[in-house]
Amino acid sequence: MKNRVQSSRLSKPWGFFILSMCAPHRVFGIVAWWAILQCGISSDVVLAFDGEMMKRRQQGILTGMPFMANVAPRTFVDDLGRKLYLSKIPHRIVSLAPSVTEILFAVGLHEEIVGVTEFCDFPPEALTKPKVGYATPNLESIVGLQPQLVLAPKSFLRADLINKLEQLKIPLFILDPQTVEDILAHIQLLGRMVGHSQEANALAALMRKQLSILSDRLVGLPRPSLLYVLNSEPLITVGPGSFIHRLIELAGGRNVADQASAPYPRLTMEEVIRQNPDILLFPVGRQEGISQVEQDSWRRWTTLLAVQQGKLLQIDSNLLNRPGPRIIEGLKHLAKILHPEVSQDDLPN
Repeated sequence: MKNRVQSSRLSKPWGFFILSMCAPHRVFGIVAWWAILQCGISSDVVLAFDGEMMKRRQQGILTGMPFMANVAPRTFVDDLGRKLYLSKIPHRIVSLAPSVTEILFAVGLHEEIVGVTEFCDFPPEALTKPKVGYATPNLESIVGLQPQLVLAPKSFLRADLINKLEQLKIPLFILDPQTVEDILAHIQLLGRMVGHSQEANALAALMRKQLSILSDRLVGLPRPSLLYVLNSEPLITVGPGSFIHRLIELAGGRNVADQASAPYPRLTMEEVIRQNPDILLFPVGRQEGISQVEQDSWRRWTTLLAVQQGKLLQIDSNLLNRPGPRIIEGLKHLAKILHPEVSQDDLPN
């Protein structure tokens, strides 16, 4: 996969090659424009290789095309290191992750969002958007929506889909946030990409302020130990390198898997018994929830302090597991579970 992505980055688009070689004369500009159309390359979006961007002087090539005369390409780098050059703000966007959909709505987009996944259920307006699948996105549906930009999580990385989108010249931008700061940075990045920087910067600033105020109030308090159960058999939780691990810390807790070597490690029950967490926390929800039957099965581990004290608790998976604007709500819920004595009433909204 890595080699395939790298090779696609290094393939110089023919339309770009023609433009870069043409002299700044009108006749050559017309020829170059015709060549681009024949190649099927979008004038709005160009997936770029690791080379020079089109220089401003080359904008004069298309003097017969007024709408191209003042193009100022913007460069963006996704979480795979792939470069994307946007000459225009995209007005037809497909989101392949609920978290991305929430970000786009939160920074002020609506009509520009032309396709979402089956699990994009927030805000309510997302439910009205055309659906393109989720774990196995429907390529025909995506293409039929004529997107100018497709935003996808790293889990979308299927070679056949990536290759097909590249063949069709549909720009794909991959997001893979690992930390809380990554989430905030992605909000600002997407804001720049879609022409809503002001709204995105304001949202990120508010979230940073809320994070800071709440975490400051928890400094010096005891840190109850917590096991966040993503899956019971095999037992999977969160560890260092995941944004959820950091949220547990910010909420004033101690993750029992804080010494794990992976962001989503597997644990043995022997390790859980040794750690003896104060709280067992289960995500609940349609997409990534733990069933009540599975939660109740933990009650058989009667030596665990959490079981003895009835601390088998739940949290909305959409608030904690989605790396988007609502992680602040997830943090508040976590803090209330870990430190119910700490007030949250005057946090800025």
